[in-house]
Amino acid sequence: MAKTATKKADKAKQPAAKKPPAKKVRVRQQVKKGAHGGTLVVLVEDVTHLGKQGDLVEVKPGYARNYLLPNSLAIVPTEHNLKLLDRYKIKVQKAKESRIADLKVLAEQISRLTSLTIEAAANEENHLYGSIGPAEVSKTLKGKNLMVEPDMVKLEHPIKEANTLTEVVLALGHGIEAKIQVLVVALQQGAKK
Repeated sequence: MAKTATKKADKAKQPAAKKPPAKKVRVRQQVKKGAHGGTLVVLVEDVTHLGKQGDLVEVKPGYARNYLLPNSLAIVPTEHNLKLLDRYKIKVQKAKESRIADLKVLAEQISRLTSLTIEAAANEENHLYGSIGPAEVSKTLKGKNLMVEPDMVKLEHPIKEANTLTEVVLALGHGIEAKIQVLVVALQQGAKK
C-alpha cells in the first residue's frame, strides 16, 4: 500500500502534461454579396458608367474578380480597406486642389498676353501653305514657358489665312478656360531678284 500511495504522490508532484497549441485557422475573407447576388466593391478610382471614387457598388463577380480588383480600380469593403481609402481620398483631394491652383495661375499668365503671333509660310494672296492647328498654338505657347498641351487648344477649324486675328479658347481642365488672340503672320520672303 505504501508503494501505491507514493506513486499517487509522485504523480501529484509532476506537472500536468502540456496540451499542444491550438492550430491557427485562417479565415478566408468572403466577398460580400449585394441585393441582386452580385459582388459589393468600393471604387478606388472613378470608373466610367459605374461610379465615382468611394462609391459602394454592386457588380458581377467576374467583372470584380477579373477587371476591377486586379487593376486596382476597386477594393473589397473591409474596415481596414475603408480606412485606407479615406486616407487615399484625402491625398487625391489635396493633389487636385494644387493642380487647380496651378491651372488658375496658368490661366492668369495667358490672360496677360495681348496676342500670340505665329509665323507661317504663305503665298502672295495670304493663303498658308499648310494650316495652323492646336499643335502649332501649343508649341508657340510652350516657347513662352506656358505649358499648354495640344488637346487643351479648342479650335473650331484650322487657321488657313495669314494676317488674321483669331480668338482661341484654351480648356485647361477642371472647368478652367482662358482665351487668347492668335495672329498669324506670313513669313518674310527674301528679296526678289
